[in-house]
Order: sequence, then C-alpha cells, then structure tokens
Amino acid sequence: MGFALLYPSYGAARIKHIDAMTEDTKIIYKITYPNGKIYIGKDLTNSINYWGSASSDLIARDFTPDERMDMTIRKEIIFMSNDTSEINRMESILIREYQSNNPDVGYNQWPRFKVEGNT
Repeated sequence: MGFALLYPSYGAARIKHIDAMTEDTKIIYKITYPNGKIYIGKDLTNSINYWGSASSDLIARDFTPDERMDMTIRKEIIFMSNDTSEINRMESILIREYQSNNPDVGYNQWPRFKVEGNT
C-alpha cells in the first residue's frame, strides 16, 4: 500500500506517491509550533527523533517562560524520496511554497525571504 503526500504548489495541492517508507527513505518535514509558525527541514537519515536545526534563540523570542512550561509541537512528513538530490532540491522549493522563510510565518532563515517589490 502506498502513501500520498500533499504539499502546496502555488495554491494547488500536488501529490507524491510513495510505495513504502524504508530505512533508505529521506524526508522533508514540517514542524508546527504552538504559535502557528512553522519550520521546514530535511532528514536524510529519517530519524524519528530528529526535529531540525531551527534557531533556538529565534523560536524562544516568541514564547514567554510560562508558555515554554507546557507546549505541544507537531512534526509532519510532507515529502519522501529515496533520492538525496530530489530531497535537496525539494527542500528549498517547499520552504518557499509554505513561506516558512517569511518571519511572520515561520522560522526558516534560508533561502532568504524576499518581499515582492523589494530586492
């Protein structure tokens, strides 16, 4: 039985069909924080315990000490492939599509967010 992973594409959902997750499967994930901001990242080892390399300082600025006492963070796999080149290419595409590099939306600092009309 296969997977169907959805990810946005200029307002429309695209689907990537995967036969099965194996030890060779590489993933792109979306982490959602309690404030609704997101982080998109990749894991070439598909470790269940890997939660990305977003800037802890950047995230900490958005939460009070009380909020940090009890929080739920969600990790969703949004793309899978056994091809490292495809994962590397798709990571930046998905960061842009989800706009997680927009500081109002997420915590990705790369690729640099460009406001339309500004250079």
